Amino acid sequence: MDYKMLAKQIVEDVGGSKNIIKVWHCATRLRFKLVDEQKADTAALEALAGVVTVVQSAGQYQVVVGNSVGKVYEELIQLDDRFDNQVTNRVAEDNEENQSLINKLLAFVSSVFTPFLGALAASGILKGLLILAANFKLLSEADGAYQIWSASSDAIFYFLPLFIGFTAAKQLRVNQFVAVTIAGALVYPNLITLMSEGGGLEFFGLPIQSATYSASVIPILLAIWVLSFIEPFFDKLFPESVRNIFTPLLSIMIMVPVTLIVVEPIGNIVSSALATALGSVYSFSPMIAGLILGAIHQVIVIFGVHWALITLMINNISEFGQDPWLPIVCIAVFAQAGSALGVFLKTKDKKMKSIAGSAFITAIFSITEPAIYGVNLKLKKPMYFALIASGIGGAIAGFGQVQASTFTFPGILAIPTYLGTGFGFEVVGLIVGLCGATVLTYLFGVKTSDETETKTAGDLIVETPIDGKRIELQEVNDPAFSTGAMGKGFAVVPTEDTLRAPFSGTVSAIFPTNHAIGLTTNSGVELLIHIGIDTVQLNGDYFEALVSQGQEIKAGQALIRFDNEKIQAAGYDTTVIFVVTNSSEFENLQVDILQEQPIQLV
Repeated sequence: MDYKMLAKQIVEDVGGSKNIIKVWHCATRLRFKLVDEQKADTAALEALAGVVTVVQSAGQYQVVVGNSVGKVYEELIQLDDRFDNQVTNRVAEDNEENQSLINKLLAFVSSVFTPFLGALAASGILKGLLILAANFKLLSEADGAYQIWSASSDAIFYFLPLFIGFTAAKQLRVNQFVAVTIAGALVYPNLITLMSEGGGLEFFGLPIQSATYSASVIPILLAIWVLSFIEPFFDKLFPESVRNIFTPLLSIMIMVPVTLIVVEPIGNIVSSALATALGSVYSFSPMIAGLILGAIHQVIVIFGVHWALITLMINNISEFGQDPWLPIVCIAVFAQAGSALGVFLKTKDKKMKSIAGSAFITAIFSITEPAIYGVNLKLKKPMYFALIASGIGGAIAGFGQVQASTFTFPGILAIPTYLGTGFGFEVVGLIVGLCGATVLTYLFGVKTSDETETKTAGDLIVETPIDGKRIELQEVNDPAFSTGAMGKGFAVVPTEDTLRAPFSGTVSAIFPTNHAIGLTTNSGVELLIHIGIDTVQLNGDYFEALVSQGQEIKAGQALIRFDNEKIQAAGYDTTVIFVVTNSSEFENLQVDILQEQPIQLV
């Protein structure tokens, strides 16, 4: 796959670089904050090869790419320096002010944890493997190899405040190294020893409570939030010549004791309150708690609310050394994998079988987005069966009161971290979640009629959409089209200024800049017509849409009027490109307009 061209097309389809406030990525998604989400063309994005789906949630415009998201992001940040530096401006601030408090909070927590998710997951898995090795007597806790790997798996959790401080400071636009210094003071060994001694510690007569900050989450988040108010104040107070010294100096001098004396107790109260609230539900009935969380967790993922739960899980491990929710969530993950497996085993559609097969594998290893968006949610019934199976499996794990001994993202490699009380119930719950969802989906979740497996549309006579010289798609000076990545088609070097409908159908999408339009026939053919190369950069100048999205059209009807001469004078190629974006859904596809030849769809 050409990740560079995919990244370029994604930027264009979200409304161009000027519409992007900032962008980052998690395990499977490019997460955008946009100036105006209405300018993004969701239909065009979902039609791109390499894009699973688009999700608008938690104040973010999320483009689900899958496991190659890192490569696409690396190409994307090469397009504009702002993307890499996460620069924000007044437009960004105005946009954030219009969001709800919940959306702001969820977006913030998501962006704080996202950069080090891989290291966090790897450390948890390593911890689980060490537990497994010790239980099977493959390694002893006294062995040097065990000690070294144990330190490797513990490091990110012990120093978690440093990681959170760094990424939180980046999101709140304060000095990241000052933030890490503050976080480092919280886990400084000598200070921890002094606070834990009988007499405790004082700061000018103010007592400092004994506390452990290693693996904590909420105290450092609150500390960096307070820093986001203090640092700008000092930046305004000091002249530029000394600002780089005195702002960090006073920030550190003030924030470390303030965190220890004020922020930490508040953080502990918040942490304890949240843990107590969830603990109350679990104490009332572990089985009911397991049933509810198992059934709704993957719905929570869809809306991005799972980040709040992740924070609480990490906090439980830090405070109590164990967490009851992770084993239940793991069952929900297995159920999503099971539904994808059921689709893979039953469907005859080659494209869906390929997507479902890869989605099953990634879900087993904890990444469920491809299964949710690419398969289960798209087909609906598999999603319902996954929720049913995970609810039952979660109830079983809850009944067994299974606990996780360390945090890692739920998946097959996390299973050793659930060893201990009730582990047998966890195994049964996982089997119920995986096999139950697989069997239900296989039996009832996938249609078997030929109509659902292979699309056919007969012959479609294409009228000449614009006067000019017809050329092969391979001759187009844009690899996104010439390589066939977008689908099969043809192009025309125009000699007139009006684009007409090549067939009767519906306008499925019009780009905000009016330089491209999507059409759909009643039989399901999706045609993208793109006027010019890189003409999105004209921001709509010289283009006029004559129809609107959702409008029914007739063959030969005028769609878009454009100024051919002015566009060429501005330095742009005006070649008009016609691509069937869902080409892969048809066999033996041929596209042409010479002598009004039909598009053959067999």
